[in-house]
Amino acid sequence: MNRAVLDAVVDLVAESGMGALTMDAVAARAGVSKPAVYRRWPTKQDLIIAAAESRIGPLVVPDLGDFRAELRVVLTTRMAAYRQPGVGRLLAGVIGAAAEADAEPAAYRAYTARVTSETRHVLDRGVARGDVRPDADLAAVTTLVASSLLFRLVGEQQKPDEALVDAVVELIGRAVAIQPGPVSDA
Repeated sequence: MNRAVLDAVVDLVAESGMGALTMDAVAARAGVSKPAVYRRWPTKQDLIIAAAESRIGPLVVPDLGDFRAELRVVLTTRMAAYRQPGVGRLLAGVIGAAAEADAEPAAYRAYTARVTSETRHVLDRGVARGDVRPDADLAAVTTLVASSLLFRLVGEQQKPDEALVDAVVELIGRAVAIQPGPVSDA
């Protein structure tokens, strides 16, 4: 049932936008009862977050020995996920749902923590390895990395591409990398 419901959410949003997303429409599209949907996802926000996570998925980046290479994996993987049909509208819906008066802030914070956790892990690993400055504001860097693709997709209404990934890796790299010292002749 979970997959059918989450697919129904993505399909409805892709076809008709967030305005078409009602629990009745989701249940009908998925071929399940509305109470069954509510038992699994008590709020529309929960349902939208679950649908977004079903498309974005978890991310684990292996230790490649260089934070720039690892950051590129994060961005390229997220870029591919964000380019799927309906994901832009869905992510806009996640943001919109978080802004509603009856939204549960903890649910949105938990979602963003899950989505950005691997970026933070890559940066922490870079600090431990010595290729990211230990004084860098890693929370701010994590936000910049995540928001670069998301703003391109939702704010600018363009699909993120390799050129954006290259630019973000270069800019973040310049901002937080430990620069090699001058070569000594001694």
